[in-house]
Amino acid sequence: MLSAGTRTEDEANTIAVFQNAAPATVFVTQHNLVLDRFRGQASEVESGSGSGFVWDKAGHIVTNYHVVANARRLTVTLQDQKVFNAELVGVEPRRDIAVLKISAPLDSLTVVKVLPKAQLLQVGQKVVAIGNPFGLDHTLTTGVISALGREMKGAGGVTIPDMVQTDAAINPGNSGGPLLDSSGQLIGMNTAIYSPSGASAGIGFAVPVSAVARIVPQIIRTGRAEQVGLGVQIDPNGRIERRVGIRGVVVLNIVKGGPAEKAGLQGIRQTDAGPELGDVIVKIAAAEIQTYDDLYNELDRHSAGETVEITVQRGDQLVTLRLKLILLS
Repeated sequence: MLSAGTRTEDEANTIAVFQNAAPATVFVTQHNLVLDRFRGQASEVESGSGSGFVWDKAGHIVTNYHVVANARRLTVTLQDQKVFNAELVGVEPRRDIAVLKISAPLDSLTVVKVLPKAQLLQVGQKVVAIGNPFGLDHTLTTGVISALGREMKGAGGVTIPDMVQTDAAINPGNSGGPLLDSSGQLIGMNTAIYSPSGASAGIGFAVPVSAVARIVPQIIRTGRAEQVGLGVQIDPNGRIERRVGIRGVVVLNIVKGGPAEKAGLQGIRQTDAGPELGDVIVKIAAAEIQTYDDLYNELDRHSAGETVEITVQRGDQLVTLRLKLILLS
């Protein structure tokens, strides 16, 4: 017969993770103006909410870009229910990451623990999601990592790679909240559910901690995420590519003095007969490039100063060149 208060090892672990991580989890609320056309008056109302987590003792808060997009004013509510106005430090829509900052007493800020780089995730390991679904108080759901390396279209229009898939229930309002392992360490940021109805259906996705840990310090430091480039001008919308019906990324122009010019890449040329196509980027390193999405995500795997091989379609020929990547300003 079990005695009152008996807990299994798994229950005790879940309780401990929640008690340690809940204070680091916050509520993020959007405020926007609504016009009353009959009275001719504008009033501020809450227009959306999500979750987030405390990144450091300086008061930086991490959440999803889509949680804060188009907000007139943002507030952050801590576990003790104290509400603070939040400054938007910067965003990276292509990874659905945003960083806010609040001025709160140090003793009221509990910083989330981040998974060390050396620790790898495995399918089947336990996960805990904490957030603010449906505007409720801190809510916990548990599950496992059901898949790794998933891809999905992010708020910034490009694919977010290496996402963590979980069966832990993620509902509206959980966005931006932490996904934790059994040690209470951050392994991802809850971002989306796969469900036609908008309710949890057993498939949730989180931005991997590797992306969060890389991009958040960049935003704190400069207000934006760092991006490496080739020294070329392209069209992220791929209008020429679609019109001409080609796979790859068309080089529109070459930035003077940049690595692309030094390597000999060619942009669109003006001839007596009209514009003539120059180089079309079809491969970087070993990765095939068919769209801007492919190009962005492959470049995002490299660092400024790194030399890469780039293959372009130049007329009827494939030309391979080597160039050093630069940090875009």
